[in-house]
Amino acid sequence: MDDLDYFAAADLPAIRRDYPLGNAFLARFTGMSRDALRAIQETRFRNVMQRAWQVPFYQRLWGASGIEPGDIRGLDDIARLPTYSKSDLMASVEAYPPLGDFHGADMDHGTCSPQIILQTTSGTTGQPQPLLFGPKSREIQNVLLARAYLLQGMRRSDVVHSVYGFGMVNGGHYVRETILHWVGAQLLSAGTGVETRSAQQVMLMRDFKATVLTGFGDFVKRLADVARENGIEAGRDIKLRMITGHLGPDGRGPMSEAWGGCAVYDWYGVGDTGIIAGEGPDQTGMYVMEDAQYLELVDTDSGRPVQGDQAGDMVCTCLFKDDIFPIIRFHTHDVTEEVRGESPIGLPFRRILGFRGRSDNMVKLRGINVYPSGIGAVLTAERPEFTGEFICELSRAGTRDDMTVRVEVRGEASETLRIEYEGLLRARLGVEIRVKLEPPGALGVLTGIESRQKPVRLVDNRKP
Repeated sequence: MDDLDYFAAADLPAIRRDYPLGNAFLARFTGMSRDALRAIQETRFRNVMQRAWQVPFYQRLWGASGIEPGDIRGLDDIARLPTYSKSDLMASVEAYPPLGDFHGADMDHGTCSPQIILQTTSGTTGQPQPLLFGPKSREIQNVLLARAYLLQGMRRSDVVHSVYGFGMVNGGHYVRETILHWVGAQLLSAGTGVETRSAQQVMLMRDFKATVLTGFGDFVKRLADVARENGIEAGRDIKLRMITGHLGPDGRGPMSEAWGGCAVYDWYGVGDTGIIAGEGPDQTGMYVMEDAQYLELVDTDSGRPVQGDQAGDMVCTCLFKDDIFPIIRFHTHDVTEEVRGESPIGLPFRRILGFRGRSDNMVKLRGINVYPSGIGAVLTAERPEFTGEFICELSRAGTRDDMTVRVEVRGEASETLRIEYEGLLRARLGVEIRVKLEPPGALGVLTGIESRQKPVRLVDNRKP
């Protein structure tokens, strides 16, 4: 067996050549035609398909649909392949513990067997799922995230405070490797509020002069409240240049205001795929990293491509994962829509709006589709006393489903205010939703805002 170390196996010079970042990225892709980009995608798709056909999971999945090797000649044929989701991967883990059979970790890789990097998902929607990477796929996904960070304006001279979680969860390690390996900035790897207390985090940001904050939007906003509670003023004691993370439906405005008016950028990805899309300096949508990711938007019910500017579920094929864990038509169940028009900075990549909710977390109330994650955006936009913390509780009376939203507010939680909140949700969502007002901090145990990568926003109390 060859004794290549991690970085030799990753082949960093080849990664820099094939997946450029920084000025090299702009030089390679600015002004490139869609046809030239498609040619890159087709070559990489063929390599991924060749590897995937050696994986038992795909042999079963595609064989059950009557697909044979050679049937899929290129991306024009990709819709013939069935999609799969996390539930299919977890079924694989249950049948073939502990890692499932959806990867090539135990296959023949030629002259050497690459080192396996094992992380997991956060377990937000259930049991954590194993995530496996080889050195090549791991470093390419790191490069893609660094590409977005640099495009947004992160610099080597920055002090970056990261609130992504560690442990077995992939997020914190992924961001740490990206910043240290490919950006070169100084990193404060604080993690969640459990790993480093929130009050201590804002003091670290002040004392080490953090200039960039990165993480999930809910906790990023929570830290701004903690700073104020500890007499630390954003813009004076903590002078952030930028925030980059996952904004969610609330958007950039409230987050920027909470942190002294700094620039705020969005990016999107999941644990399996790494970054799929990220904003650039123009902030006209998130650029899909199309030389590395092939993204489809499909109708939640039919699975067919959505038309025009309709919202759809994101289905992702990773064009770079041809070593350990091939990903072809992974159904994320995250909802977005495409941004139309030409790129203001001349990139050929498609753009999306970003995360708008989860189709498998959607609730149908009296015929109206309600995304729990979007309720916070409605309240943030119009209610200044709303802290940003809420949780939706589903119940059932007979055959009717009802929702109560418990909302944290500053000041007096009067009956008049409660009625105003219910009226706002009824006007914006088109359906009756009950509201219960709570004091600041009351929902922390239920949402897990201090301890989870993504806080809980929906509790289903309906009896089967």
